Amino acid sequence: MVGTHSRMERCPFCDIVARRSEASRVYEDALCVAFMDVHPVSPGDMLVVPKVHAASLEDVSESLAGHLFAVAHRLARGLRRSPLPTEGINIVLADGKAAAQTVFHLHVHVFPRNAGDGFRLDVSWQERGRPELDADATAMRVAVRELADVG
Repeated sequence: MVGTHSRMERCPFCDIVARRSEASRVYEDALCVAFMDVHPVSPGDMLVVPKVHAASLEDVSESLAGHLFAVAHRLARGLRRSPLPTEGINIVLADGKAAAQTVFHLHVHVFPRNAGDGFRLDVSWQERGRPELDADATAMRVAVRELADVG
């Protein structure tokens, strides 16, 4: 939930936002903070977090989510201009435990990729037929239309 977490469970990203914990800040504005990840995939791995505590995308407005990705885009462009080795870039958001989210404060990873860096997604890619894809598309159109009706 937005703005809530138990007293027993301090949010490490809220502590960074509030400057109660150290962070190597890269970018900051009224809505978000970007800082270097202490457990990087590779040197240059950064996190973009909203200043408001929000566990997932469901807890923020479309405009705030868009802002986070705009900042991630700017950081990715900065990686290409930096002296850090950057043959490619990943921008990743894990939303929920099943998606491998480990800190439940919404965050976007921006990290450089290089040949042999060891990062990989272990995925069993599926192949779906047109009827299944069309059914999924219909279900998603309905869900997105309902969001528009809610506001």
